[in-house]
This record gives sequence, C-alpha cells and structure tokens, in this order.
Amino acid sequence: MKVIRLHPGKDRSLLRRHPWVFASSIAKGGADSGETVRVESSDGQFLAWAAFSPASQIRLRAWSFDASERIDAAFFASRLRAALARRQALGLDLSACRLVHGESDGLPGCIVDRYDDIVVLQAGSAGIERWKSAIADGLQRLMPGTRIYERSDAALREREGLPASTGWLQGQGETQVEIRENGLRLRVDVATGHKTGFYLDQRDARARFADLVREQGLQRVLNCFSYTGGFSLAALAGGARQVVSVDSSAPALALAAEHVALNGFDAARASFLDADVNATLRRLRDEGAQFDAIVLDPPKFAATPQQVERAARAYKDINRLAFHLLPPGGWLFTFSCSGGISADLFQKIVAGAALDAGTDAQIVARTGAGLDHPLSLHFPEGEYLKGLLLRRS
Repeated sequence: MKVIRLHPGKDRSLLRRHPWVFASSIAKGGADSGETVRVESSDGQFLAWAAFSPASQIRLRAWSFDASERIDAAFFASRLRAALARRQALGLDLSACRLVHGESDGLPGCIVDRYDDIVVLQAGSAGIERWKSAIADGLQRLMPGTRIYERSDAALREREGLPASTGWLQGQGETQVEIRENGLRLRVDVATGHKTGFYLDQRDARARFADLVREQGLQRVLNCFSYTGGFSLAALAGGARQVVSVDSSAPALALAAEHVALNGFDAARASFLDADVNATLRRLRDEGAQFDAIVLDPPKFAATPQQVERAARAYKDINRLAFHLLPPGGWLFTFSCSGGISADLFQKIVAGAALDAGTDAQIVARTGAGLDHPLSLHFPEGEYLKGLLLRRS
C-alpha cells in the first residue's frame, strides 16, 4: 500500500472527518489515478484510506477513517447496501430516487440515481472511476432486474483528468422511461436529460409549490428555466389557470408540453416560450405583466469559486426582474444550485435584488434538496441547493 504523508498541521480536516485533502497539504508520496493509499500525518499516524487523484487539486478523497477496513469490492457493496437502507428507512419511493449522494453516503464522487428500471451511475472522481465496474455489479445485485447506465459526462471529470464516459454498463435498450413524482407522470431520458436525466433534488420543492398554488388560489404562474416542466406541472396540479414556461431548449419545452398532455391537463392552461430568460423577464417588465407566482430555478451559475462574483450578479439580475413582475402579495420561489454560493450569500443577493427593485419581501420558507440527498455534518460542501420561498410585501 502506497503512503501519502501530509505537512504538519494539515491533518485537521481528516481528523474532523472531512473527506477532502488538497494538493498543497501533501508533503510526499504519490500513486496512480484512483489508487487507494494510506494517508498519514506528518509524524506517521494513520488518518485515512483514500483515493489518489494526481490531476485534481482535491488530491485525496477519503474512503474510510478506520485503519482496519479494507477497500475492496466488499467495501463498496457494504456502502451501497447502507445507502439504500437509509432511504428505505425514510419511506422513500426508490423507483425515482437518488440512491447514492457522493461524500454524504461515504462514496466521494459517486452519484447513483434510479429512474424506474434504469439505475444511472455517475463517476465524478478518479477513485470511483477505478471501482465503477465493482459498483455497477453491486448495484445490480442489490436491485435485480435493473439496467445500469453511465452518465459520467459532467464538467468536473475534466478536473480529475478523466474523459467523459457514457453508455450502458449493464443491460441495454431504450434510455427513456416514465417515472411518477407526487402523483404526476414524467418521461425521463437518461442518455440526453440534464444531470443524470432529471432534477430529482427538487421533488419536495415541487410538491410544496403545488400546495402553495392550491392553498393560496394562485392563478397566473411564470416558470423560468422550466426545463421539462416540473414546476409547471406542479402549478397546474395546484389549480393555476395560466402557466407560462420559459426555457432556451426547444426539446425540453416539447417534452414539457408532452407532460401536460400525459397528465390530462388542459393544454390551453399552459404556454411555452423558447427564449432567453433574462430577455423575457425584461420584456415582460416593460409590458407591465404581472404574475401571482414566479419560479426561478436556473442552472449552476458558479461552477468554480472564481465564478462566484459573476454568478452573484446574474442571480441578482434575474431576481430583481422577477420582483418587478410580482404584485403586492405575489410569491417568488427562487433557487441557487451553485455550491460556491452559500445560503447566507444567496439571501443577501436576493435581498439586494428586492432593494434594487424598490420592494421588499418576507422569507416564508427555506428549501433544499430532498431526503434522498443527505447532508453529512462533516461535509458542508454537500449543501449545494438553496431555495427561498418569498412573499412580496
């Protein structure tokens, strides 16, 4: 077993059970991409077993802090079993669910989502890349009859020095399946859809939005960055009379329209705009348009810490424009999925947007990813999705 020795004082994060070690913390030692290494403090004390990533600034990702544990196929099978058991204990529907949430499930860089009979594996680190065949085998043993599809095409692979990799790992056939969420039918294509096929992390927020529309009697809803219409369907299910969905992807909007028909909603209640969201918000503001509720669920604006300042300006701009389109008592459900934008910073951005719009609002609720996206106490970086439900004064 190869040994990695850290600089004095650089063992604090591992002692606090944080799974990452950056390149600048390493005093000596090296290994092949994804290879398991023994990590020691400057005085030779065992700290963790970890996967080595020679191309990444996150040079080590810890598998285990137990010196007696072996990192082998049985280790991964055990972690997978534990992840599924946690979700079963919470009563989650595992047919449309995140089954493994990376570091928070003890498998750094590993995402596993299930959509009906397709299980999607995303290897986002050198360690998971090295063990992905064993992980795929373990998943199929735990869920017989499922097919395993790889969607390792996220940008973070480049920072690991890994090429994009997609396709069937086990099984074959159609990549589009139908799932049910909060009683609604949705079609997901795991080969072409965003992330691993769909935004499972917003399941609870969509349910909450449907309840809000129903309870408050909201009639006119604007859903920005609508993708395939998750929040639009929630608004229709809640009884909204008119729902406008805006996205710059024509295929996504076409699928959103299919979802409206699939769920038996009147097509006259839903309209779709293939357009830039910022330009559309400005046009609607200039036209004096008003909506009872607006959803802002943009893609990740800040993929790296260097992009946070630019992202903050982008978030502020869309929220400022949205406030202009809300009457007093109107509702704004606004989100950030940028890991570099903390919950505190996001609130400050939205507060600044309201100030620039000449209005004010109260925070009615804060939201995040659902229960199938657990957050480890030792890994605050896992809290990437932040949502604010606001009511304009």
